[in-house]
Amino acid sequence: MEIGFVGLGRMGGNMVRRLQKGDHKCHIYSETAETRNALASETGAAAHADLASLVAALTPPRAIWVMVPAGEVTSTVLDQLQALCSAGDIVIDGGNSHYKLSAARSKVLRGSCIDMVDCGTSGGVFGLERGYSLMLGGRDEAVKHLIPVLDTLSPGIAAAERTPVRAKGPQAPGEAGWLHCGKSGAGHYVKMVHNGIEYSMMQGYAEGFELMAKSEYRLDLGKIADVWMHGSVVRSWLLELAVGALKQDPKLEQLKGYVQDSGEGRWMIQDAIDKDVPVPTLTAALFTRFRSRQEESFAEKMLAALRNAFGGHSVRR
Repeated sequence: MEIGFVGLGRMGGNMVRRLQKGDHKCHIYSETAETRNALASETGAAAHADLASLVAALTPPRAIWVMVPAGEVTSTVLDQLQALCSAGDIVIDGGNSHYKLSAARSKVLRGSCIDMVDCGTSGGVFGLERGYSLMLGGRDEAVKHLIPVLDTLSPGIAAAERTPVRAKGPQAPGEAGWLHCGKSGAGHYVKMVHNGIEYSMMQGYAEGFELMAKSEYRLDLGKIADVWMHGSVVRSWLLELAVGALKQDPKLEQLKGYVQDSGEGRWMIQDAIDKDVPVPTLTAALFTRFRSRQEESFAEKMLAALRNAFGGHSVRR
């Protein structure tokens, strides 16, 4: 299948590589000429110097996948594509846009008879070899048109052992690694929740490993992560990544405990507030990230001051 691809960063570039290996024809664009030309030379994709050239090179109805940072950059690219595309074309936003913005943008594009599919994309830098988990929102017709691309990008049903419930039945939606979740906005909504769960899982691992690091048993954390990867109910790809990190740096002495957040955790908490749904685990995980970015905490200084004031408790200065 012929597809345009805008944004060739860590994930976007590898998605193009996977598509080209799957015998698709990618027309690619990045603002950086060196990036797009190098990827074209490596993969055989067709590089374009601007969006107008990319759109003109594609045969209608066009499919153009956008993989750029969420926010103003995505908005600018989608504005440009709306002006360049024709009725019947499909634009896929594969980044981490807010689901409400995606739903609103889809409505605007439909006014020009252009479809937008919002696609939550998970897989990180390992997606090239392992494939990507894809969560899609949009009209049925648009998603169906993209099936050849989705089948190539996703891991496929063989990537995970089928559960006993599924083992004897036909392939269920989602088992191949991609799922049409619902109307416009649904894909990015599901990805938002996915990332919130990811925050919570990582926090759980982090707390458990810190406790073991301070144990009197002088535990080998890398080996413990390894044994948990085999048969344990807490095994996961995140734990597999922990194995690698702990083997490279057993005490994590080469890292600082400074953790950014990309926004989806905040959005999920706000959505939970709007729906009166308690999400204490995610909230604690996000707030821990906030604390990691403070050199000193004013709140903790205030606690020390109050204890000293009311009880004469010692403080450090």
